[in-house]
Amino acid sequence: MFGFEKNKKAKILSLLNQKGGVGKTTLCFQMAHAFKTQGKKVLCLDMDPQANLTLLFGIDHCEQNLHHLLINSVRELKSLHTPLMWADILIHKDGVDLLPAGQALSGMELTVAGISGPRQFILHRFLEKSGLLDQYDLILIDGPPTLGLLVVNILCASDGILVPFGADAFSRKGLGHFHQVLEQIADMGVERLPKILGYVPNLVDSRRKLTGEELASITQDLLPLENAGQIFPPIANRVQLTRAQSERKSVFAFESKEYTELKDQFLHLAQTINESWPTL
Repeated sequence: MFGFEKNKKAKILSLLNQKGGVGKTTLCFQMAHAFKTQGKKVLCLDMDPQANLTLLFGIDHCEQNLHHLLINSVRELKSLHTPLMWADILIHKDGVDLLPAGQALSGMELTVAGISGPRQFILHRFLEKSGLLDQYDLILIDGPPTLGLLVVNILCASDGILVPFGADAFSRKGLGHFHQVLEQIADMGVERLPKILGYVPNLVDSRRKLTGEELASITQDLLPLENAGQIFPPIANRVQLTRAQSERKSVFAFESKEYTELKDQFLHLAQTINESWPTL
């Protein structure tokens, strides 16, 4: 259980990695449904302008999206405000909710460049003022594969971070950059950095001879780091996961036994995260 007290606000978990192609969006989608299966009320925020999580929810294009809600929350940008509430664009699918992304998010940094207030807290303040924290047990954020303003906002709004990565040299380098960004955010005077709950070797191809060696090297890099979480067992790039994604479904939507192992992995990951919340 999350250890929630009565009327306690939702916890915010972000999935981040500056490197693309590590299955971050897929993991976010599957984890949302794992938490839902465990009885949690879950909201996903798609903060990636590529809007792949929005696509998994069955929406190809959203003219009005999370970008507009964030802009509406900034007083200095009143001239750009639209008569839009979060309930107007909320997407419901299979017991999980989503606030969708759109290409407009890619211009977020430029749009807010001239405001006098702290730009890194726009998402945090939106969530605080919107009432969403009182509506859900858990908010999952799918971030973009960059280290720009959107990711800084996500980090400043989050309670915990889950970091999916590939078993390769490029991911190893990307993880180092990610920790540098955390240090930079600490220098901004942020009162509390989110806790790294863990790293997930994701979409791992066990047929590659070097996979084990690469995972071992990355593990050695991560273990000494301050604020480092645990390293979870690898999630294999199974055909069942690819099939579920192509049908825009979670693995929990399939009753076939061939999906059991994947379901168990995601449920174990969700349960381990559940047990970590009291330490946040």
